[in-house]
Amino acid sequence: MHAPTPTVLPDPAALRLTGALAEWNPEADDTLLVLAIREETPDVKTFVLAPRDPCIFHYRPGQFLTLELEIGGESVNRCYTIASAPTRPHTLAITVKRVPGGPVSNHLHDQIKVGSTLRAVGPMGEFSCFTQGAPAPAPKYLFLSGGSGITPVMSMARTFHDLGTPRDIVFVHAARSPADIIFRDELELMARNQPGSFRFAPICEADSVRAPWHGLRGRVSLGVLEHVAPDYAEREIFVCGPAPFMKAVREMLKGAGFDMSRHHEESFDFAELARAEPELAAEVVSAELLQAVPEALEVPVVTYTIEFAKQKRSIECRSDMFVLDAARRAGVRLPSSCSKGLCGTCKSKLIEGTVEMKHGGGIRQREIDAGMALLCCSKPTSNLVVDR
Repeated sequence: MHAPTPTVLPDPAALRLTGALAEWNPEADDTLLVLAIREETPDVKTFVLAPRDPCIFHYRPGQFLTLELEIGGESVNRCYTIASAPTRPHTLAITVKRVPGGPVSNHLHDQIKVGSTLRAVGPMGEFSCFTQGAPAPAPKYLFLSGGSGITPVMSMARTFHDLGTPRDIVFVHAARSPADIIFRDELELMARNQPGSFRFAPICEADSVRAPWHGLRGRVSLGVLEHVAPDYAEREIFVCGPAPFMKAVREMLKGAGFDMSRHHEESFDFAELARAEPELAAEVVSAELLQAVPEALEVPVVTYTIEFAKQKRSIECRSDMFVLDAARRAGVRLPSSCSKGLCGTCKSKLIEGTVEMKHGGGIRQREIDAGMALLCCSKPTSNLVVDR
């Protein structure tokens, strides 16, 4: 009598490389499996993600993903730019910097392991050198990044590297010290692989312990740009980093007479949101939204009461105002980031009441059907009770 033949399960990695795979659809299955975790620097980790059932990801380099996490019994949404390249579509990766006291980044660093699952929605965002409907990518680029803001331009650089088409790129990255240069080894390898067309120019403010820095020192300045990219005025410039970094670059380029139509920066600042984690808010408010007025005067403006159940606060909100803007005016702190209905950070449960919502993709239809709403793009049509 022969022993039964043991069942051999298929190798998931082999499955991902065989046959035509469907595109990942978070509406059908929003769960991603953590396949690998890589330590980039002492306080930065990369999480490599894939669907449980083999699928492929379609996105443009520079776009972001919104994670939905349960932390301390609360549902928290956070946006993370995809650091990987769409030219390798079987997985995607997010790179997260630990923020002291930050509940989300510390949860990811300390609690998420290989084999863990994360819920996500996306990809979304328009910060990309491969924007839909735009002309072909420019012949010359200057990427300027600060700290963990490196991720979207890293995705762009990886994409060009994988495609193997000639592209003149100068990649400037600002870090505190050599030990804090994220993706340093890979960027140096990319420079060696593309001599004459890709230049990596890190700049550090200080030495690392037992590792003196002999490269560019200080902060990004016009002198630095003139040194590493004398033709910067001819380049398409993409900038991402903390808000002060992006503001300084913007003012520097304007002062130098740069054609700002060729300057692109991340429209909302993930690094600023991360620093605000203990308060679960980013203080970025769209001025035009705060000053919104009824477009059709014949439509009556009604004032409704908005109750935030957990905070035990009630405010008034006009029917022509977004709930998030009214809350901010009244001093109620709520999680938010993009203020455009894209990222899902302000997603909240409506216990009572109805809203008119025009979102940009940051919420699923099944969540809307379950009574969820994005407060940044929702105007009340009745009194509301919000689970915040």
